[in-house]
Order: sequence, then C-alpha cells, then structure tokens
Amino acid sequence: MSGSLCLVSVRIEKVDLPGIGTRHDLLTDGGRRVSVVSHRDGERDLALFDVDDPDASSESVALTDDEAAALADLLGSSVTMSRLTSLAGDAEGLFTEQLALPTDSPYLNRPLGDTKARTRTRVSIVALVRGDKVIPSPTPAEVLRPGDVIVAVGIREGLDLLARIVANGPD
Repeated sequence: MSGSLCLVSVRIEKVDLPGIGTRHDLLTDGGRRVSVVSHRDGERDLALFDVDDPDASSESVALTDDEAAALADLLGSSVTMSRLTSLAGDAEGLFTEQLALPTDSPYLNRPLGDTKARTRTRVSIVALVRGDKVIPSPTPAEVLRPGDVIVAVGIREGLDLLARIVANGPD
C-alpha cells in the first residue's frame, strides 16, 4: 500500500515494504529521494536514492534510536531557527534576536516568568536554545539554565531593554 502526502511544497511518499516495514520518501526539488526505512523490528535506516533509478539506493546509514532522535533534533532546530530569523525580513521594524544568557544573570536557574519580559519590554520570547536543542514557545515556568540562548522577537528598543534586563535585572 502506498500513499502520498504534501506538506506546504514538500512531497512525502509512504511505501509499504512487505516483510521489512515502511519507507517514507522525501522528494527534493533537485529530484533526489531521501528516505527513512522503518523496519518491523524497530531499526531504521536513512537512505539516498539514485536520481535515475528511484528504487536503487546509492547510500544507506543505519541509525540507533539516539542517533535518529539527535538527527531529528538537529534538523528541527535548524529549521526552527531559520524560520524565526526570517521574520525580520517579513515585517519592517520587527527584529529577531538571539541573546546569550550571561553567566552572572540574576535570572540564572530561575523561571523565565521571573523576567516579566513581555510586560516590561513588549518583546516575545519565542524559543530557548539549550545546546543543540530548541525549546519553542517556552512557558513562564521554564527554568533558565547556564548557556541558554533566548530567541526573542520585537522592536529594537524592546530587544535592547530585554538584553539589559537579563544581564542586570530590572532597573
């Protein structure tokens, strides 16, 4: 049984592989087929297929659960960050900024809500980047950790004020 799904302008096909499992194919604009083969035993492979023969795999990489999760996080994080940073080009006067939480911030190891960022600055904190993980739409209860990067959207003055607040506390 095969199926096809179109998300935005991305084409994904599902192919049942009798006795093996399921293959999901992403068809790129360049004509390449990138596939994830999910085996019945829980294993999975990432495969690239020849442009001329969509049934002939040119490369295959077996992935453990942790490797698959890490790859998904990397791909998801980079796409999320790209989409967030592109907001600035879509609306005049609106900026997206990444603010590294200072190591001596008064908000370190405290909930994000303690900053009262939206009330004080009219800036929206749209994500936290923690290592290679993106936390989209963090709640006020999310605790700020060493090394966090705050992704915020707002006007220039609000972003500058937010940087001062996370560095020094409220005025």
